[in-house]
Amino acid sequence: MQSFKGLLAIVLVAVSCGALADDSALQQLRGKGYIALMRHALAPGTGDPSNFIVDDCSTQRNLNEVGRVQASETGDYLRKAGVQFHAVYSSEWCRCMETAQLMALGDVQSLPQINSFFQQMSERDSRNEALLLWLAKQTIEKPLLLVTHQVNITALTGVYPQSGEVVVGRMVEGAFEVTGTIDPR
Repeated sequence: MQSFKGLLAIVLVAVSCGALADDSALQQLRGKGYIALMRHALAPGTGDPSNFIVDDCSTQRNLNEVGRVQASETGDYLRKAGVQFHAVYSSEWCRCMETAQLMALGDVQSLPQINSFFQQMSERDSRNEALLLWLAKQTIEKPLLLVTHQVNITALTGVYPQSGEVVVGRMVEGAFEVTGTIDPR
């Protein structure tokens, strides 16, 4: 019985730490200087089909109904938490654009620097460098939201986000510093 109590204590601490991480990250996003990197909502599968064309959603892996609901609910969650973004940017991939649009947190602008490089891993470093240069030039009076892909977020931050998870951070001396995460599930 003692091991069950110990396990229960660990689970309770993990849950409360997760809630604290979300609260802290939400607080940061109510201020200035922070950036939210969100992995697109649920789009079952991995990568894209071999006939992938960026301007043709029928050739891509897309959000399913669960992903659409997840995107909408995440937007609601952030609005209810008092988060307002200066601008919303998205990868050109349809699953990212649809996620950003369904969140309804502002006009969505495409940003090629956050397009997936999953099928061109050799572009990892150059894509990260281009994004960091772009971020360094931004005046972040209100937070920015960038809806992108797991591979991009992991390469930049070392965090492996779940579908719909948000990694919060800021630019420090030309690098992206992770300050928290938000998983509204």
